[in-house]
Amino acid sequence: MGENPEIWKAAAMADHFEKIQKLPDPVPGCPNFRRVPGYKVYCCGQPTIAGFEAALTKVTGTAYPKEGKIIWFNLRQEPNVYVNGEPICARPPNKIGEYAELGNVTRDSAKADEEEFIKVIEGRAKENAGKLKFVDINKAEKEIEVKEVVTLSNVIEGLKAKFPGLVHMRIPVCNSAAPLETDFDILVKTLIGTNINTPVIINDQVGLSRATTGCVAACLFKEFQISASFEGLVETVPGVNLDLLKMDRYKMDPAKDPLFRGEFEVVKELVASLKDGEAAKNECDKVIDKNGTPKTGGTGIKQLRENIAESKLSYEIMDDAAQAFLKMKIMDNIHKYFFMIAFTAYMREAAEVAKNAGTDEEKAKNGLTGGKISTPADQLKLPKTFVLYMEEHSGLRNIVEEGKGK
Repeated sequence: MGENPEIWKAAAMADHFEKIQKLPDPVPGCPNFRRVPGYKVYCCGQPTIAGFEAALTKVTGTAYPKEGKIIWFNLRQEPNVYVNGEPICARPPNKIGEYAELGNVTRDSAKADEEEFIKVIEGRAKENAGKLKFVDINKAEKEIEVKEVVTLSNVIEGLKAKFPGLVHMRIPVCNSAAPLETDFDILVKTLIGTNINTPVIINDQVGLSRATTGCVAACLFKEFQISASFEGLVETVPGVNLDLLKMDRYKMDPAKDPLFRGEFEVVKELVASLKDGEAAKNECDKVIDKNGTPKTGGTGIKQLRENIAESKLSYEIMDDAAQAFLKMKIMDNIHKYFFMIAFTAYMREAAEVAKNAGTDEEKAKNGLTGGKISTPADQLKLPKTFVLYMEEHSGLRNIVEEGKGK
């Protein structure tokens, strides 16, 4: 039966489906691939084997070296194998569809399940004359002759022949609510030591909610690098209007409905609780807008903040069953928005420490006229983890749990 009976019971589900591509200018085999305007941060769905190479080739282009460091985050909870170059994931039979919450999944458990799932696929094909039965997201049963089966991990290892600097990191996160505090720390730890121009690619199944959330966090890390490395340096240049460079000066259209501006009661409480809370929300909103739809200056599909407002406005016209589901979705998305603002505040605090409170060695090496420090982006360190930051601000956890349903 194997060491993990649950994975042996899993349904094989095709990741791709008709109309998965929701954006113009598709990259073949890489659903909904796009770049976040202003950042070397990219978002997509689960690629085919050919789609991986197509995406990496587009990211490197003619300017970035193919042997240079490229960070690829996979935010999916499901283990993946590739059958004839196409991604197939393992799902509990009662959780077939475009989205699924799979509970407490870790990087190690996902990788272990993947190694077991390839045995499941091979065994099922062997028992069925070399053909694999699987389902699509609509539970329609299909069958394919199996010519090649390979794990996602081995796909990545194969890509390193052409892209030796590729770093692939799994951070399994839930679909609706915020990533765990430890998930933010894994992302940050992976990005420490990279340059501002290091490409960062983030995928989920389709390139929607989880990937968009991850891209917002990655862009906020890039903002930390820009602020910590360059703002002190820019301040030494006469005649530069620093206000033009400040992300926290961002203002949304005041004519927008307050809900679309993210003025939820629990968020107002968060902003009031944080040092420079309004500035943190402004910076977070700017990055969310860049990761949103063209309407807010992005290239994407999901607008994490306005999605909450749209759900709230739809709530009253739905029946009881739909309202119960939608209320959970609204609460999860407010939870996510709350934590994105808290993470922004954490990154802003870290940038201030990097600019103003370095060690004597850092001051001697990277000090500027006026006492500030301009540390190169790939040498930046963080004084604490996000988990520790939230421990120091533990009241925020109570605020969001008690207030996300208001």
